[in-house]
Amino acid sequence: MEMNASYTSLVAIGDSFTEGMSDLLPDGTYRGWADILAARLATRTPGFRYANLAVRGKLISQIVTEQVDAAVALQPDVVTLVGGLNDTLRPKCDMGMVTARLEEAVERLAPACKTLVLMRSPGRNGPVMERFRPRMEELFTLVDALAARHDAVVVDLYGAPSLGDPRLWDFDRLHLTAEGHERVAEAVWQALGLPAETDWQTPLAPTAPLRWANRRVDDVRFARQHLVPWIGRRLTGRSSGDGRFGAQFDGGIGRAFWIAPTDDDEPGPVTGWRRVDEPPRP
Repeated sequence: MEMNASYTSLVAIGDSFTEGMSDLLPDGTYRGWADILAARLATRTPGFRYANLAVRGKLISQIVTEQVDAAVALQPDVVTLVGGLNDTLRPKCDMGMVTARLEEAVERLAPACKTLVLMRSPGRNGPVMERFRPRMEELFTLVDALAARHDAVVVDLYGAPSLGDPRLWDFDRLHLTAEGHERVAEAVWQALGLPAETDWQTPLAPTAPLRWANRRVDDVRFARQHLVPWIGRRLTGRSSGDGRFGAQFDGGIGRAFWIAPTDDDEPGPVTGWRRVDEPPRP
């Protein structure tokens, strides 16, 4: 990876992890690590373009079917692809299908961009994680193999103990907090060959553990507000992403679009984004 490189455009595809869930903004939208990364990249390059096509709840087949072609059409400098983890967390999971679809995605994306970024996703410690860990590690073994085959960048969040800290995870126990997303953005930033601004792997300062009674109250609230609805969606074949498009995908015209900093004539802090309607490059 070229050190201190410049990038003119970024497309992010995937599920809720890339959509930015739990990094909630005052207007009710989500920010997340991909938005943070895009804003930082834009400060270095006038005319920077960005599109986040990720949608919560999407399985790898849906990501391939709904997002990959849209990303390819934009022909960006950088594509980030994080997917397959939702599949591994389902009680019934065809890992052969998951790995085949992930391989298909990488084979289509790698020739369409200058840099493809893959990820070994972070995971919390605990009994639920232990149940699905073999599937996750099978997925991540493939990620490493595909990266080597297609000269892609791998960001290893799974191997970072700091991101297993429950304090970096939201109450739903599935999505990172704002600080967690900031750490992921820094990890990708460094993987792209850019100078470190923080040590994203630094552990949080120790705090007194919650009392047993407080933990049980949290467990009950979690089950009622998140676990039971999640099980209900699985039993009825529904998804939290049903009917949703990525933030920069226009369902009316059936294609993705770029956004750019509101004032993108010169590098500087991004204070807002505007839609840029331009046809895909041939």
